[in-house]
Amino acid sequence: MAFRAPLTNHHTDGTLCPPEHKHTSSGKPLHPGCPDRAYTQAVCSCGQWQMQQPGKGYVNESRRRHLATHRIPAGPLLRDVLPFNMR
Repeated sequence: MAFRAPLTNHHTDGTLCPPEHKHTSSGKPLHPGCPDRAYTQAVCSCGQWQMQQPGKGYVNESRRRHLATHRIPAGPLLRDVLPFNMR
């Protein structure tokens, strides 16, 4: 199962800040109807992790680190499980 933790931006009042509301790197709105981007949130579909912070980059980096913990390690190579005379 592939886990997901999408990033969502939110206004100060808690409402969703849609993707078409562009912002500067500091979070100031470039869209005329956007009051601000107060925080960015990521919630993992595993149900065990979520993060909400004002810094979008920090949330994204933490999200990537968390999703990496869900990766299934590769099993042994075929050459490691076959008898020597079958290689």
